[in-house]
Amino acid sequence: MSYLKKMKKNRLFLSAYYFSVSTKDYFNLNLIGFIKSLAWYLSDYFHYEKGSKSYNDQFKIYCMCPKLNDKTKFTPLEPIYFFQDAWAAKKIFDLKPKHHYDVGSSAKTISIISQFVPTTMIDIRPLGLKLENLFFMEGTILNLPFEDNSIESISSLCVIEHIGLGRYGDEIDALGSKKAIRELIRVSAHNGIILFSVPVDEENKVFFNAHRAFTREYIIAQFNCCELIEEKYIYGDRLFDNYDPGKGFGTGLFLFKNKKGNIS
Repeated sequence: MSYLKKMKKNRLFLSAYYFSVSTKDYFNLNLIGFIKSLAWYLSDYFHYEKGSKSYNDQFKIYCMCPKLNDKTKFTPLEPIYFFQDAWAAKKIFDLKPKHHYDVGSSAKTISIISQFVPTTMIDIRPLGLKLENLFFMEGTILNLPFEDNSIESISSLCVIEHIGLGRYGDEIDALGSKKAIRELIRVSAHNGIILFSVPVDEENKVFFNAHRAFTREYIIAQFNCCELIEEKYIYGDRLFDNYDPGKGFGTGLFLFKNKKGNIS
């Protein structure tokens, strides 16, 4: 095993690494990078101003409003949300439920889905914007405001790994993820669809207080009353059809069908 792989398995090293990454914005000031960015910004500013005067442009510079982080060689993307949200949207579009429900996923993604399928969002935080065909209900994934076996189509994407860790102001609960999965199954109708995603890894882990990671075996066991219709896995910047614990940390995308209408 290489030295780097050994360090990646060292919990003290990982804790120090994640702590530094999470707190760098509080302490870090990249003065050299800021000076370089400011230099090209001012150069662009004066170049534009000169061109504007030369062409007698009707649009005059109103004020300086520097955006210094967007001049990149490639479109910046987060691979997890890029693949995950596209996958979930396609499944919902293909399945065409009469009404879709989502618990805690990206509001931006769900707003787009709602323009094709009437959709209700459930979250502990109220939705501040209104959109036709997009509805909102305040609620927690630990106690969803629905009857047993009542929902035809429901999703919760990259949500349950956070439940019970206190990151978003929720109460500490070591069984938070397990309880959240049981709620999704409880409200799902017989033959109802559950779209679900979580971090996956070679073993069950807690990265406190960011998230948990799960093995495929653990997730399948939690959905023991459901049929696994499809699964995909994101490792790095690629989407794979198969789970590979040897690839380490990734994200699993699961499409389940509730076969019993309750939890066995």
